[in-house]
Amino acid sequence: MTTLIAGAKAPVFKGVDQNGNPISLADFKGKKVVLYFYPKDDTPTCTVQACNLRDNQHLLTDEGIEVIGVSIDPVKKHKKFETKYGLTFPLVADEDHKIAEQYGVWGEKKFMGRVFDGTHRTTFLIDEKGKIKHIIQKPDSKNHTRQVLDAWNESGNKTQ
Repeated sequence: MTTLIAGAKAPVFKGVDQNGNPISLADFKGKKVVLYFYPKDDTPTCTVQACNLRDNQHLLTDEGIEVIGVSIDPVKKHKKFETKYGLTFPLVADEDHKIAEQYGVWGEKKFMGRVFDGTHRTTFLIDEKGKIKHIIQKPDSKNHTRQVLDAWNESGNKTQ
């Protein structure tokens, strides 16, 4: 769905994390970032995806990769989600879906015959210079960490 492409500059965003702290992509300058957009906290697929990243975060950290989750849920809901599942990375509250719109992942969805606007599950791999290295448009929630690591390697950004 997104119109962004690999090689493009990642849109800089500002928001608030689950602790009420300001967070910006600029805070991660010089770092590799997995910016993953997901529809809702504490739903089955979103929970599996978040827990996969949590359980394998050491593999990402070993490669110098930071994780940031973004959904339209408010700060309080993010905090409950973090606490319930012991999440160890920032969750950005994008209640007005401006960040999702910047990344082109907000739009029409269909579920059980119902049509509505929502977040399309998408992951952006952003390099140290703030450029998009790879876009995962169909994340495999159960194996998302492996998918991320493979995508980094496939995109010619093999880590040391």
